[in-house]
Amino acid sequence: MGRPRPGRTPWSTRPRTGIQSAGPIPWLPCTFTDEKVTSTTHGPETKHIPRGAVLQFGLKGDPPVDPDTVTFLITPSKLDVRRSLAGVDVGDLTCKLERYSTDGSHVRWPVKGEHEYNRWFTLHITHSKAPLNIVAFIRQSTEQPPTGQHDYKSWAVIRDHDTLTASVAMVLQTKTPGVTSPLKSQPKLHCQFDIDHKAAKVTARWHKLGDRAFLFNYNSQTGLTEGSGVALKALAAGDATYTFPVTKVGSEGMYLCSVNVHPLLGSLTVNLHIEEPPRVSLNVDPTLTLTEGALTKVVCWADEYYPLDVDMQWSHRGSTDAGPRVDSAQLSSHSHNPDRTFSLSAFFYLQPKLSDSGRKFTCSVSHRALSAPIRKTFTLIVTEPGRWILVFNVVLLVVVLLLMLRYCFRVRRRRFF
Repeated sequence: MGRPRPGRTPWSTRPRTGIQSAGPIPWLPCTFTDEKVTSTTHGPETKHIPRGAVLQFGLKGDPPVDPDTVTFLITPSKLDVRRSLAGVDVGDLTCKLERYSTDGSHVRWPVKGEHEYNRWFTLHITHSKAPLNIVAFIRQSTEQPPTGQHDYKSWAVIRDHDTLTASVAMVLQTKTPGVTSPLKSQPKLHCQFDIDHKAAKVTARWHKLGDRAFLFNYNSQTGLTEGSGVALKALAAGDATYTFPVTKVGSEGMYLCSVNVHPLLGSLTVNLHIEEPPRVSLNVDPTLTLTEGALTKVVCWADEYYPLDVDMQWSHRGSTDAGPRVDSAQLSSHSHNPDRTFSLSAFFYLQPKLSDSGRKFTCSVSHRALSAPIRKTFTLIVTEPGRWILVFNVVLLVVVLLLMLRYCFRVRRRRFF
């Protein structure tokens, strides 16, 4: 790897500003991860070497924007990765280039080029603020035939000042690198691909990492389809978006969309997160009437949420205080529901005084699936013990008097007739 000139900043560490254009992006600073493979007694050993590079868009023969670094000069083809980058802030993009191995096999790419053979590179572009992930295959035509062995054992040397004239042969992108979905929903995992020639023999697949079985598998050459979730009509236009049937807790994980056009195999990952908000309830009514000194257990339940982390707090406030926490409140242990969601309760024992009458108690529940905490409140009314007895005696006296009056009325009526 060549050393940067004194006073020059390597491309991998330069601030990426001032690179924007009103039209298509003219070039991007990138990191090119080169490889050096050596044979050892334990087999081939690969050393990864990060190098500064420029992804430059133009015509063959255009001068490089930086002649002292590796330039990947991307000439026009049917595909243009910049279409997906319209209007973005270039400073938010990360560009990475790598060599791509075909294991020494040679397949004639059905697009006209200067030479019979090809060298391949992969391009990865991600956006730090927007959900965008692009993988592209770059084809550099060459007159050098394959050696018949694994190409990574004899990579062509690339020097710092070299310009590699190439074109984009295949592009994959997803606008949903991360998806957050509630339970019992049908999220869409986006995957789009395009190839620089028609009638390509394509195999498109979806599977969950860790599972051997394919969720969807389609081979354009045989016309055979396994699984479901991808519309075949849309797939013919390069849209391999997968629609999930119905999500459950076990649906969470990493999903892989892969597209194979021999000798190229590209893939994108989509991370599916399940978030189900809790259902919050109290074991008391909005107004709770208690006799002074009566001991009552008050419970706040948070039910059927996922994932595990939840925060529950009891607080109270009267006519003058600001709402301190209920210090005696306790949490139960998490319980597991049959659908693998969780439940939790927060409770305390209330033994009120007359001065607590009118006090409001609030249970607040926070969870990552909630944009704001859920709050359930009840108002406490406290009565004197004797007052209930007096009220009971008055009511009882009134009932007795009514019964006596009714009896007397019947007796007098009988005598009259």
